[in-house]
Amino acid sequence: MELLSRTGRFTYGAPRAITVHAGQVALFLRSNGPEDPVECLWATDLATGEERLLADPAVLAPHRDDLPPEERMFRERVRLWAPGIGAYDSDGVHAVFTLGGRLFRTALATGETEELPTGGPAFDPRIKGERIAYVVSGRLLVLDGDITRILAAESQVSWGVAEFAAAEELGRTRGHWWSPDGRTLLAARVDESAVPRRYLADPASPEQAPARLPYPQAGGPNARVELHLLGLDGGRGQVLWDERRFPYVAGAGWSGDRLVITVLDRLQQHGRLLEVNPATGTTAVLWPFGHPQWIEHAPALDGGQILEIVESGEIQALAIDGRIATPSGLYVRRVAGRLGADLVLEAHESEPAEQHVYRLSPGDRLTRITEEPGVHSAAVSGATLVLTSGSLERMRTRRFAGDVELRDLSAAVPYRPRPVLERVTEHGLPAAVLYPADHVAGERLPVLLDVYGGPGHQVIAREPGRWIRKQWWADQGFAVVTIDNRGTPNVGVSFGRAIFRRFSEVALEDQVAGLRELSGKHPDLDLSRVAVRGWSYGGYFAALAVLRRPDVFHAACAGAPPTDFRWYDTAYTERYLGLPEENPEGYAADSLIADAPRLSRPLLLVHGLADDNVHPMHTLRLSEALTRAGRPHATVLLPGVSHMTPDGMTEHVMAIERDFLRRNLAAPGGQRAG
Repeated sequence: MELLSRTGRFTYGAPRAITVHAGQVALFLRSNGPEDPVECLWATDLATGEERLLADPAVLAPHRDDLPPEERMFRERVRLWAPGIGAYDSDGVHAVFTLGGRLFRTALATGETEELPTGGPAFDPRIKGERIAYVVSGRLLVLDGDITRILAAESQVSWGVAEFAAAEELGRTRGHWWSPDGRTLLAARVDESAVPRRYLADPASPEQAPARLPYPQAGGPNARVELHLLGLDGGRGQVLWDERRFPYVAGAGWSGDRLVITVLDRLQQHGRLLEVNPATGTTAVLWPFGHPQWIEHAPALDGGQILEIVESGEIQALAIDGRIATPSGLYVRRVAGRLGADLVLEAHESEPAEQHVYRLSPGDRLTRITEEPGVHSAAVSGATLVLTSGSLERMRTRRFAGDVELRDLSAAVPYRPRPVLERVTEHGLPAAVLYPADHVAGERLPVLLDVYGGPGHQVIAREPGRWIRKQWWADQGFAVVTIDNRGTPNVGVSFGRAIFRRFSEVALEDQVAGLRELSGKHPDLDLSRVAVRGWSYGGYFAALAVLRRPDVFHAACAGAPPTDFRWYDTAYTERYLGLPEENPEGYAADSLIADAPRLSRPLLLVHGLADDNVHPMHTLRLSEALTRAGRPHATVLLPGVSHMTPDGMTEHVMAIERDFLRRNLAAPGGQRAG
């Protein structure tokens, strides 16, 4: 447990955020060692393999832990919890980044780093030659040589940042983009004046005022997002589209010399890929797209072609300008980029626990690049392919820029998780069982269902990092079971869409059926002692399980659970459940509050009081309902802790959960011990 915490779950010292410039130099972020969390900027010469440290926060800005509000929000949205340099931008000559709101520029050739004036705490610097655009307190500024100019600023309005819905749910974390010639910025203008405010207080620091944050709650108003073209010569114009019909901006930027944006309607069933005329701000439809349930993948303009992942029977295929270009046995997950005339794809052929990288050449010729069993992902940086490859056999994730493997300083995992992968029930649910390292066949074990189960996230995969904590749980004396129920991705089209307009029913049915079938294959699973734990959607499922199926689940640890989706955010919730006024039965059926009087099993609720994603109200209101119904339960509230539980808090919570489950699963049937 202590080693998990000290090493950041064996991630400290691993390279990330890799970019390649001119095919010669790979830039990346990495800390200085396996127990050092602070990320530095590094460069590796791809011809010689020589590695250089370009920027070290310990030298540039020691003891600076305070972050601008925009950067705190950005890190929370992308689940970035390591301190130091969180992100950088580079034009191949210089790299720019911020530390505690201070702006730095590093020359890649020499490593010389200078601090630049900003006029306030800077966020998200973007470089274009001598010009650097960045945000200070909702204002968009440009440093042009020695001159700093404010390009856009308004009271009560933010410029150049992504709003909550875009960053948390739509995959767009940026809010400003340089034109190819460096003369114009495309910038988001975000007006959150109509969005309700939520407060996050720290009861452990009563002298501090609560944080007041806009939060778009299901069925309520969203931020209004506009896009504007801001010329450095003073010219400016608004990008025009039907904002009322398509309020979400899911993507924006230049593809070559063409400016394109992607917009979605509120329920994310209809979308448009639009080309913008920079001279007038008017838009033309390049590609309309949609789905009667929800849009899973938006199309993109690349190399003059429209690339779209489409449904073809039970698989996802790649369509180019409307024509399916991939073979029927390939399940395409993502287009990673273009290498010359070839497209780079992430996909699998038959086993969803695997992911491989492919090249699709003109004439629809497909070549598989990766061969080792595992999870392989790709990025294209210029003319260089960047590969990340993880396998259970090696228990190490390797990262390559071209032919050069980047040096990994992370600690070796001192044990090897050995999940037994299965497919169960008539739905072919991906599942896994892990046993304690010293398990002897014939020894019956209490079962821990370690679950997520929500849309958009696959757990069962041959990637080493997913199993490290699960093996720790197994070594505490549990048979750990994980199941990807219907509604999770990458198994099949109808499999992933089975939760449309109702979360709870399918997930609970699948997890119970999968658990029972696994017990037939694994006789050491003692189904008279079954616990369930999870975080976020997994926390919701854990509470749901003991409330509605106490005949199966005998104790639960529910972390940061959204206990009523009427209180969760617009973009996520409405995508799957629709508007509350149009699907009141679905929202009511998925709420846990009315189930409180039914609790008959031990339940531990855990929530961070600084959680701006799943607000603490979810846990507190369920706890209140349980108390009013006279149902005993345990609650652990974590002052100052957000949704991603940084700084070793996850490991501390795991120890609390372990002790709770040991006490409450000691007797067969999950009866309270003592």
